[in-house]
Amino acid sequence: MIRCVSLLSTRHPSLFCCHISDFASRMRLLNRLKEDDEACVSALQSGSIFLFHLLRPLVCPTEGGGLTPVRLSWTSLTSVLQRLSSDRSLLNESVLIGLSEQNQNQAQFCLDVGVLDPVAVEAECDGTFVDMRKAFFLLTGSAAPFVAKGQALLRWHQETKFCSSSGRPTQRNRAGSLRVCGSITYYPKMSPVVIVLVSDGKRCLLSRQMSFPPGLYSALAGFCDMGESLEESLRREVAEEVGLEVCRFSFSGSQHWPFPQSSFMIGCHAHVNPAHTELSVDWSELEDARWFSLEEIDHALQVQHPIRGEPQVMWFPPKHAIAHRLIREWVELQRAQSS
Repeated sequence: MIRCVSLLSTRHPSLFCCHISDFASRMRLLNRLKEDDEACVSALQSGSIFLFHLLRPLVCPTEGGGLTPVRLSWTSLTSVLQRLSSDRSLLNESVLIGLSEQNQNQAQFCLDVGVLDPVAVEAECDGTFVDMRKAFFLLTGSAAPFVAKGQALLRWHQETKFCSSSGRPTQRNRAGSLRVCGSITYYPKMSPVVIVLVSDGKRCLLSRQMSFPPGLYSALAGFCDMGESLEESLRREVAEEVGLEVCRFSFSGSQHWPFPQSSFMIGCHAHVNPAHTELSVDWSELEDARWFSLEEIDHALQVQHPIRGEPQVMWFPPKHAIAHRLIREWVELQRAQSS
């Protein structure tokens, strides 16, 4: 909710009053926790901590058949660690993820307990460590991006323990938002990826890679090359993978994606000339690529997750994935044009 802004004469600075939105207040608090180690430690002691084991999130089932991350308090996690380990410094490795919107800006942290026995931790915390690729399809919409961010930050810390220039160990701040070595500062990074749903006006193009679960189809996607613009990356990827030339495109949205190692997905819709739709698939990149009608897409949208024993059934990425959003946007456009 945006509060009203009251502006008085700037000739009297002491009378100037400006109320900012709740969102802006939350972002300023989050930035303060990143910059102030003491404030971050205090926030950790009153915050929530989510556990990972070798980058696998600790989750528990929901009533609807999905998964939700297990949330622990400082007190409860400290008690667990005291029973399972003599190392009292493990909590110092926790990383700030963000602030809760529902719980009065409570700080949220993540911690990888890979040095501990996972079975013992699961028993203590009433949860199960699940591979991220499986968990991501079953996590609820609001939890999935949150868990993905936590895993990405933990992975980055594991991979940036040493300076690429000097070879010396890097040091992190308390929030885990950066690491330093002398005058060099390292920040978490994501790899830009363009993901594009191609259409010829009446059909859309979907593909699958050999690494996909049986039956899963998605939009074309590929990493952006160094020095490329979004337009250049999009046209190149479509040309490389299916041999089509894009004549126009539009931007839809963006999303962090945890695979393969923290990608920044840039979602677009692209159009090709209806007179030139014959595919020339790069079989080294794709296992299959086909045009699909609106009816076929509608049917596949009813499948919520993989169906065991029925690999012939086509299904799409989960609702919180940008590929799913692109597909639904295309369906809505087709319906609007036909009405």
